[in-house]
Amino acid sequence: MDPTDRPAEPSAGDGGAAAEEEGAAAEELAVAFARVLRGGGLSVPIGNVLTFGEGLAAVGLDDRDAVYWTARTTLVRRPEDLPFFDRAFAVFWELRQPGAEPPPEEVLHLTLALDSEDGDDEQEEGDAGTDEPTITLRFSAVETLRHKDFAAYSRDELHEAQRLMADLRLAGSPRRSRRMVKTKVGHRPRQGRPDLRRTVHAALRAGGEPISPRYREPGERLRRLVLLLDVSGSMEPYARALLRFVQAAVAGRQRVEAFALGTRLTRVTRELSSRDPDRALAQAAGQVQDWSGGTRLGECLRRFNDQWGVRGMARGAIVVILSDGWDRGEPEVLAEQMGRLHRVAHRVVWVNPLKVTPGYAPLARGMAAALPYVDDFVEGHSVVALEELAEVISR
Repeated sequence: MDPTDRPAEPSAGDGGAAAEEEGAAAEELAVAFARVLRGGGLSVPIGNVLTFGEGLAAVGLDDRDAVYWTARTTLVRRPEDLPFFDRAFAVFWELRQPGAEPPPEEVLHLTLALDSEDGDDEQEEGDAGTDEPTITLRFSAVETLRHKDFAAYSRDELHEAQRLMADLRLAGSPRRSRRMVKTKVGHRPRQGRPDLRRTVHAALRAGGEPISPRYREPGERLRRLVLLLDVSGSMEPYARALLRFVQAAVAGRQRVEAFALGTRLTRVTRELSSRDPDRALAQAAGQVQDWSGGTRLGECLRRFNDQWGVRGMARGAIVVILSDGWDRGEPEVLAEQMGRLHRVAHRVVWVNPLKVTPGYAPLARGMAAALPYVDDFVEGHSVVALEELAEVISR
């Protein structure tokens, strides 16, 4: 036999090409099946899809059980998603077989229903008595509004968000008070003193014997909350929504102070204390003369520290600054005043609506100068973010 007639042996390059083709097929299958699951409402992050593709390249695409368990362990995150996953995988696998035909189309009537607050559902007159399968899709406008960015709000949505913000309960952590309060019978506090009046009264009821001494101990009161809202031009998309949040806080608690920051510092506690939100916002807008102007955070904080903060308003209080950190002043001034504020306040919280932006970094000079003196750095772009802010304040 002529040596030239022998079949050529596969080279390493041919094996590498086959591996690459199999890997590409695994990636295409992973992406396609992830789209099917997402279309059914399952949450499938991109990281799980990449892991699924790597698993497929390892186990191959021919063994149904191996592909099934690879997909299930990497793509299913909740037990309640298993029924839909099993049905989707069965259909998806059958379609991959040679000569497979797509299942017959099933006509479904979709009904969109807006969930009302009282839960009453009204059925369309034309839907009564039909035997065809119907799927009712429900969505909540309130839930959508809670997650929507303030910058995309319309005027009507701002009014609706006012009601949601009014339901927030802003309560700072308690602090010891000088006022003494009664203790429970039989409880002897560590930092208390005998209550002679109650002890004598109890002894008279027991025949003159002081069987159970009574005590008094220092009570507790909520810490003061100070809100400083940046109303400069860079905060324009968020300032009007956050002003409604500040108004709800001032009207809902007695120990809340509110200030507007711009090129000057303006105290707006009295204007925002009205129970009527529209009237309160109109009064505050008339009081703030530099709305949508420049920003001098350092100079405004200097005036706040000199006139109110260090003198007593910020001592032991929770100070919340709502700003994007853009400042036209010198960053050294802002850092100095933030240091003064941090030394007297119980906690300093900075709320930046831009923090939610993917890839955000505090590169603005003002934000970078203030961040070392901030105890909590949180988002403030939506109602949900403000709910998280309320939890940060109260812990």
